[in-house]
Amino acid sequence: QVQLVESGGGLVQPGGSLRLACVASGISLDDYVIAWFRQAPGKEREPVSCFSAFGGEGHYADSVRGRFVITGNRAVSTVYLLTNSPKPEDTAVYYCAAAYRKCSEFESGFQYWGQGTQVTISS
Repeated sequence: QVQLVESGGGLVQPGGSLRLACVASGISLDDYVIAWFRQAPGKEREPVSCFSAFGGEGHYADSVRGRFVITGNRAVSTVYLLTNSPKPEDTAVYYCAAAYRKCSEFESGFQYWGQGTQVTISS
């Protein structure tokens, strides 16, 4: 059974930092990529970043490039999203998702999803 579990969400002030974690079980990062999506209140879910263990740099949405960093630890099947210098507009529920071997900006490309973790950026 495949399971993705997010953690690390919470309340942080603008300019602070937060590290989200996605632990995958039932799949291997040797075969699957892990992406982060987010959904703000009243908005559609959007892609944030994607980690692939098959080489190349992480993929990032324009809105977070230069501020967020995605990394992965294959040994513990965990992908992290470090949110540096977050802004109030980064407030959203953050979801991780898994796809076989290929990153995509489309939700339909992902077979497995976590339940999400709330991130609130506010002073």
